[in-house]
This record gives sequence, structure tokens and C-alpha cells, in this order.
Amino acid sequence: MKALHPARRRPAPLLAAALAGLLLPLTGAPHAEASHVPERTERAGDCALPGTTGWTDEGHAIDRSVFQRPTGTRKVGMIFVDFPDAPATESPADDAAQITPGADWLWQASYGKAWLAISQHQHWVRMPRNSTDYGFARGLSHEAHEAYIKDAVTAADPDVDFSAYDMVYIVPTKNASAISFTPTYVYEPGTAGVVADGKRIKWAVTFGQDMWHWGPKLVGHETVHTFGLPDLYAFDPGDDVHRFVGGWDVMGLISGAGPQYFAWESWKLGWTADSQVVCRASAGSDTVRLTAVEYGSGTKMAVLRTGPTSAYVVESRRAARADTGLCATGALVYKVDSSVETGKGPVRVMDARPDATPAQGCRPLDDAPYRAGESFTDAAAGVRIDVLKAGAYGDTVRIIKS
Repeated sequence: MKALHPARRRPAPLLAAALAGLLLPLTGAPHAEASHVPERTERAGDCALPGTTGWTDEGHAIDRSVFQRPTGTRKVGMIFVDFPDAPATESPADDAAQITPGADWLWQASYGKAWLAISQHQHWVRMPRNSTDYGFARGLSHEAHEAYIKDAVTAADPDVDFSAYDMVYIVPTKNASAISFTPTYVYEPGTAGVVADGKRIKWAVTFGQDMWHWGPKLVGHETVHTFGLPDLYAFDPGDDVHRFVGGWDVMGLISGAGPQYFAWESWKLGWTADSQVVCRASAGSDTVRLTAVEYGSGTKMAVLRTGPTSAYVVESRRAARADTGLCATGALVYKVDSSVETGKGPVRVMDARPDATPAQGCRPLDDAPYRAGESFTDAAAGVRIDVLKAGAYGDTVRIIKS
């Protein structure tokens, strides 16, 4: 869902996880071959793109005065609200069960780099206004959203110490149909915002009735907006709201077949290290053995920089871990442009089979990966990517920039 940042845009300037002992199952290479890292011909940073749109874009540097740190333990306070026109009749635990498994999903998808410690305050807090008074609709403004959060925090404050948390989850009763969708709140620096127990509430997710449809992976989408990632689906629906990335990456289609974060996103967030990135910013070629992004170790992606704000990325995808439901595997190629705003296609997947009919239960682009013996070419950009070989845990590719 869309992160509701203020209308006023500001340009973005340029811990080790506490669970380090648990990382081996997530980060260890499936076998020795998959952990091979080739010699670097160029620095990974040569392929990092600058942010140009302000707020959430695909630029590599993220403004940590605005967005929270995406590694280590994030402490989350979860409160439950009902309304004069929609009193709760279910247990808060019923609602929490739709959300809390998302902490485990995010931990796995981040290679054990991010953990959400969710503290549930399992009693209903009555909001001061009817659910229909809060104006939840796709045009919900930052100010109206902030007012909703302020009412919820104020109502819960007598029983909750908000100073103990990095962010807040606000969960409405299932009976409040007017609280229809789940937006993310990011505080606008320099404004009054919401303060409780001497702590400014800088990040919040206000869940809506769509949580009963999307389930726990909604946590992986919304929480990561507070880390600084953009939406990858189209805000203008057009022919297909998911025409840019299909079912790849939870920041696009939450219920997609391939919800694991793109390697580019993981690199931006520090979940993938510079040493796991092969960069080609000048003319030349590299042969790269890629370990599938579902695993944490090995080389995660090869990047061909094509301009001041643009690059092509190739990564390997396998039906494992977060991606067990993949419709197709192989080398996934996509274009990144950090000058493109969230909702307008800052990432676009290149389709190896644009004329093929998707298999039953699959969407357009779900069969996009390139297989061994296939190539992607953008002659105008001077880019060619050849898939040389495919294995159980990754692909070997040759990247060429002329």
C-alpha cells in the first residue's frame, strides 16, 4: 500500500543484527560453488544511483533523518482500536494473528538482518470519533492520516508507554469496514507530528480491512516503507496496476509469486553487502556466478550502469524460502531508474517471454526470467546479458557493456 508522505517533498542527502548467531541457515551458501565471489573489476559503489525525487525512490542513499534503520531489532508497539459506530466483537488476538507472522517473514527475507519485536497491548481502545469520520479512502491525506494516529495514540496512552517503541502498529476491529486499507505513516520533519511519553511517533502502520486479504506479508510491504523503499506497483492503474514488476518483490504485488525483495532493494537496505555486487560501469565484460537471492550468501547481482540515474540489474531466482511459489526460475533482468517517482515504475522487469500466455494461477511477467542459452539486449544502452549456465542454486551470466 502507498506510504503517505507529506505533499511537500524534500531531497534526500547522501548494527549488526542481534540475531547473528541465527544467521547461518539464512545466509550460508547451499554448497561451496554457490559462495564463489569473482574478482571485482570495478567498485560496487560505481553502480549505486543517487536519489533524485526526494522521499522514497531507488537511489542508493537513504535519508536516516526521515526513515528508520533497517537492520537489527526494531521495537514495535501494537495497539487495537474500535469505534463508537463499530465496537469490537472479536478478540484482539484474532486480528494480531493476521499480522505478527510477518515478523518471521521479514526476518527470513532480510537474511536475518531485520527483526520486528512486536509488543501487543491486547485490549480494545475506543477512538473518539466514528470510523466513518476519518476519511479513509485512496485520497487520504498525510494530515488526515496523522490525525487518526494521534487519536489512537492519545486513547491508548494511559496504558501504553510509547517511549519504549521505535514504531507503532494500529489495528482496527474487523467491524470497522470504513478503515478499509493499510497506509504507512512517516513523520514530516519540522512539523508538530504526534508525541506521547516524550517520544515522537515517527513511523506507524495503520492496518485496515485489507489485512484480512493480504495477510502477514503486508508487514513486509508496509514496514519496509519506513526503511525507505518505494512502491513498485502503478499508482495509475492503466491496463494493469502490476505492469512494472508483476509478482516479483513484495513492494509490488504483496501476494505475488516471487515476493522476495529484489537484490537491488536488499543492497539499498544493507542486507546485501557491496562485496556481493558485481558492477560494470564502464565498457567491458564480466562473467558472474550468481547465487539466487532467496539465499543470503554469494554474489547476489550484477549491475550495468547506463546513465546518471539508471542501470540494468540481473539476479538469480529460485523456488525457495520466501519464493517457494514461483511460476518460473532463472536470471531475472530489470531496469532501475532513480529519477522515477514511487508509483511510476522506478523498477521495470524485462520479460523474456512477452508473447507467452501465463500458466494458470500466474500473472504477466511471472515467467520473465531468462534461461540458459537466452540473452537480453538493449542496443541503445550498449547492454547485453547472456545466461551461460543454470544450476540448482543460481545462474552464471556474462554481462557486456559497450
